[in-house]
This record gives sequence, C-alpha cells and structure tokens, in this order.
Amino acid sequence: KQWYQRRVRGLNHPYCKQQWSVSHISLDAPFDQLVFEHFRTSDAILADDFMGAFVSQSNVVQIFAKMFKIQKEDNWGLPLMNTIIKDLYLLARKAERVAVANGEAPGSKIDACADILMTVFRVCASDSRTSIEYSKRWGLMTIINLLFKCYFKTNKLHLCKPLIKAIDNNNKDIKDEYTIADRVTYNYFVGMKFMFDNEFKAADRCLTFAFENCLKSSMGNKRKILTYLIPVKISLGHMPSSAVLKKYNLCEFENVVTAVRNGNIKLLNETIEEHAAFFIRAGIYLILEKLKVITLRNLFKKIYIITGSFQMDVANFKLALNWQGLEDVDFEETECILANMINDGFIKGYLSEAHKKMVVSKVTAFPALKDFL
Repeated sequence: KQWYQRRVRGLNHPYCKQQWSVSHISLDAPFDQLVFEHFRTSDAILADDFMGAFVSQSNVVQIFAKMFKIQKEDNWGLPLMNTIIKDLYLLARKAERVAVANGEAPGSKIDACADILMTVFRVCASDSRTSIEYSKRWGLMTIINLLFKCYFKTNKLHLCKPLIKAIDNNNKDIKDEYTIADRVTYNYFVGMKFMFDNEFKAADRCLTFAFENCLKSSMGNKRKILTYLIPVKISLGHMPSSAVLKKYNLCEFENVVTAVRNGNIKLLNETIEEHAAFFIRAGIYLILEKLKVITLRNLFKKIYIITGSFQMDVANFKLALNWQGLEDVDFEETECILANMINDGFIKGYLSEAHKKMVVSKVTAFPALKDFL
C-alpha cells in the first residue's frame, strides 16, 4: 500500500506483512501488548480497515502513555512517542472520512484523537521537576501542534488557549529550543488563533515568524501561511506587493489590496463576492469583511485631504458613500458610520450635530492603524 509505506512512518516494520501472533514475541508487559496492537494496526491498514486501524493505534498510544508515565527521570521514549501520535492523527483523518461516509457525526474521530493526545500531553506537561536534559517536556510542542490540528478541524478554538499557556508560561526556559519545524507549525496555528481573536499585532508576529522560517522549498506551506498573514498585514496598514502575490499564486488578494489602499469600497465588495468560495474555504471571509472599515477610513481620509479643512460637512461623506455604490446610505446612517469610526479610534475628532459637520484633530486626524489595532 503506497499510503501505508509513505505516510505511516511508525508501522514500517518488515515483519508487519506477516501473520504474527503473540506467541512469536517474547517481551515483558506492557511491551508485549503494545507490539501486538502495533501489528494489529498494520494488518488493518493493509486491509484498508482504517476504522480498525485507528482503534488499534489508539490502544498503542494509550499503552505507551501509561508506560511512559511511570518512567521517572527519563525521556528516551520521545522519538517513539512523536511517531505513534503522528500516526494516530493520520489514521484519525482516514477513519473520519469513513465514519462520515457511514453517517456518523463529523468530527467524532478527530475528537477521539484529541482526547487520546491529551493523555500524552498530561504525561509530558506534569514532568516539571525533572532536569531539562531528561524532561518529557521536550515532547510538548509536537503534541500541542497535533492538538491544534484537531481543534481547528472541529472548530474548537477555545481549547487552544490552555495549550498556548502551557508553552508560553510554563516552558519559557525551553520554548526557543524546540525544533524549527515544530516552532514554525506552532506559530502558524497560534498566529491564526490571534487573528480570529482580532489580536492583529500578535498574529503578525507569529505568522511572520512562521513565514520567514518556513523552508524556501515549501512553497505550498509558505502560501498557506501568507493566506492568513496578508489579511493581518492589511489590517495593520501594510500592503503586500503584487510581486509577492503573483509569486505565491494569491492573486485573489490583488484587488483587495487595491481597494483598501484606494478606499474603494465598491471594488472591495465586488472582490469579496467574486472570490467568496476561496475566502470561506480559507476561513478568512469575516476577516476580509472587517477590512471594509479600513477601506472607509481611507476613503474618508481622501476627503479630508481634498477639502484641506479640519471641519467637513457630513454631506460630503454621504455623497462619497453613494458614489461608491452604497446608494441606500442616508445622512443619519453616514453620521452613525462616522461616530463608530471615531469611537473605535480610526478618526480623531467629533461630530457637530448643530452644524452637520465632523471636526477632526489638527495633529493626527487619521492615526496609523498599527497605533491602535
């Protein structure tokens, strides 16, 4: 089986293709049961029984977790742990497809995988008194990255917060010593979590790290990171060049960048609608919707520059909105839009109801986005 040979790294023992029984193995408990479940997993994969393979691999991980927990002052099993939990996740995805096809609720196997991964996570996280050299905490980031994958697939992002805390607060001493591959993956998921929480500066920091440290040859991964980094950058006022968008085949963002930069709300609406399927699939549709406020901010800033005055008629903003295709926006709604933008910090000023004008600051009428977002 090509998938078996290429993807399931922990199940490549040359004897796995033979019919083994426990009598062929002379091992002490619990190693005998672990190896037995290992071979059962292999047999199930070769028979295309991914539901059975997932069950057997789950048993492998649970037996290992119990065994690993009682081994004090030692972490020799980390390479084995990394392999079997990655295989568990791969088999969970395979089993998930089969389960959904059989009418089961989506996410059931991924949730089961996450529960088993948490047992291993607790074993490693609780090993806080062992010296760094022999600590099981070196395996935390690999486990957490797999848990991130599970939670993002089942849309349970609120469960990511304790995992981030486990790294940032409890493992500061070794946070920067994990492998670069694990750190890139970790920052990718944490960056997305910050983005969905509207913490754009933190998201920018994490996603930029992931992009800059991702292998140059991994164009697909770099493109995936940019899919989230670009909206974050735009939200902070940094526009990507068309050369970058073309290099990574992200032309869907070209008109988004043009629209936000020029304050063209009509073009932004048309672009979001045109590429809605791509943006929804990537999970950034609502993030792009929020760019409308920044686009309006840039449109209003142009009016401010053109008028050259600190006191501007609200009617001028209404005309600009109507010209941009928002024909249903009346005077009262225009005032409401301006009031919200002032309240959110996009504009420094106030509305004069008596004179139907907006009065802006003479120092910084339109603060830089990075200063308050």
